[in-house]
This record gives sequence, structure tokens and C-alpha cells, in this order.
Amino acid sequence: MKIDRRSFLVTGVGTVAVAASGMMGAPWVRRAQAAEFSYKVGTDLPASHPLNVRIQQAADAINKETDGRMEIRVFANNQLGGDPDMFAQLRAGALEFFTLSGANALSSLVPKTAITGVGFAFKDYNQVFSALDGELGAHLRGLITKGGLVVQDKVWDNGFRQITNSSRPIKTPGDLQGMKVRVPPGRLWIALFRALSAAPASISFNEVYSSLQTKVVEGQENALAVVDAAKLYEVQKYCSMTSHMWDGFWFLGNRAAWEKLPANIRDITSKHLNAHAMLQRQDVAKLNASLQQALESKGLQFNAPDMNSFREVLQKGGFYTEQKQFFGDEEWALLEKVTGKLA
Repeated sequence: MKIDRRSFLVTGVGTVAVAASGMMGAPWVRRAQAAEFSYKVGTDLPASHPLNVRIQQAADAINKETDGRMEIRVFANNQLGGDPDMFAQLRAGALEFFTLSGANALSSLVPKTAITGVGFAFKDYNQVFSALDGELGAHLRGLITKGGLVVQDKVWDNGFRQITNSSRPIKTPGDLQGMKVRVPPGRLWIALFRALSAAPASISFNEVYSSLQTKVVEGQENALAVVDAAKLYEVQKYCSMTSHMWDGFWFLGNRAAWEKLPANIRDITSKHLNAHAMLQRQDVAKLNASLQQALESKGLQFNAPDMNSFREVLQKGGFYTEQKQFFGDEEWALLEKVTGKLA
């Protein structure tokens, strides 16, 4: 550590003054003041995932702009429990913030948020964000608010989900016949894979690697960024680019905790969280562009099935008709306004 003459003199004078006052044992450097509001955010993805990287950056910006009054600590990779556990903590107030898929545990409270995960509905990112930054997203945020939670405006991207497994490439819907596939705890995942004649098993994300390694299940489905960050390529052989479901995370807050914050701190917090959600979307898009080649170099074998054949099976089997009945005419119309006719 470099100490110049002025620093030495100032430090020396301070030390003498402390000694003269009989306080030699006291620290001479003033400790940083603790944050007035110290909140936690839980996520189920590895710390290296763009979701957590950008949330941490948002937290740093919030802390700086509030002069240290607002601190958000990031707990990644299910450190605080699986999704159902963290969601229960959020609702009880033990956890202030949580990022959660609309098709996952959130749908247990607000069932219609799962509509964003309807199988093979969105064809590309333009459709996804046209819907979620538009009328469908506004409608879903209104439902989440009525459910007693606070939700930020911009949804975070988890990407289009692909199927990996240790048995065979998935080229046609028939290749899924009887395959044990891990899915998150959510009605829509189970309905989709059952409609495709697979055998879905709901397992929390923190148990996915070990379940694949021990062959409790043959496969799983996730975005490539998750496959890479969680090192699932170590226990999987094939990756089929089905893009069967888009998945993203709503940034949720406990209402009581949120309302404790002064209005200006709420505004600053929302501003940075939403701005960093937009940056995180760009991160995931860039990451996906390079991930296939990177994962191939790690031994994962890729194939590109014809997605229309999967849609045809779902249409003929009545999957979309059933989902329309479940979600309702209003929500389905908002979805089809972007995707085109499904049912």
C-alpha cells in the first residue's frame, strides 16, 4: 500500500490524538454505515448466468444511487431452497424478492401467468417480447398484482427451451415416446410432455444434475445457457433444438417489504431492475448464438427437428383446445394476437 507524506502525517496526528484520549483500542477508520434497507433476492440459476450477473449489477447501481440506503443481496442457485420454498418465503415476507417463471410455481397462485409457456406457441423472440412488453404482459402483471405480489415491468429472459437426454436424438414426436424427462413443477410442462407421449417428472432444479447422473430420468429441457452454466452436458449426450417453450422470469416482490421503501427508493429500484432486464435479454441472445458450438466442443451432439410436426401432434390431440379452455378467451386472444391462430 502506498502512503504519501500527507497521509502519513494525518494518520500520525490521528493516532496521537486517540492515544491522548485513552482510546488507543478503538478503530481509527470509520466503519461504513449499514444499509437502511437490506433485502434479499433468490434465484434458481447458477451465479454465472446472465440473470444473476445483471441483477448484481442492478443491485450495485441501486446501492450507489440511494447513497447506500438500499442493499440487495443476491442468493443464486437455490441457496435459499427450491422454487416452491422460495416462493413460500416470498409470500410470507421472509424473502423480499424472487425471480420466477410464470409457468412455474407462480402459476400456483396466478394460474394464467403460465400462458407464456404454451408449447410451440412463440416462433421467435420478436413474438415473445411483442407479447410480454405489450398487451399480454400488461394483463399478466395486473393479475400478479391482484394476487398480492409486486412485479416489475420487464420480464427477464431464460430463453427458448431445448430437450437434452442420454438415450437418443429427438427428431420426431415419436422419439419422445415413454422417455422420462425432468420438468419443473408446473402444470403446463406436465401437460405438454404427456401430450407428446413422454413421461414427465417434476424435480426441483437443484436436483437435476444428480437425477440425470443417476438415471432417475433420461432427459431434461432447459435453455442452452442453463445447460452450459449447470454443466448438464457432463451427464447428457444429445441436444435436440426443439425450442418447444419460451421461458422467462418475472421479478417479484413481497408487497409489505416493497411498501416499506420510500417512494424515491422504489422508483430507483424499479428503474435499475427494468434497465438491467433489457441488458440481460441482449446477453442471453448473444450467448445463445455461440453456445451450440461451445457445447458441441464439450461433447453434446445437436440435431434440429421439424417443429411443425410437433405442433401438428398437439393440434390433432386437442392440446391447444384444452389450453384455451384453461386460460380463457381473453388471455388466449391476447396470445394469438401475436402468435397467430393455435387452436
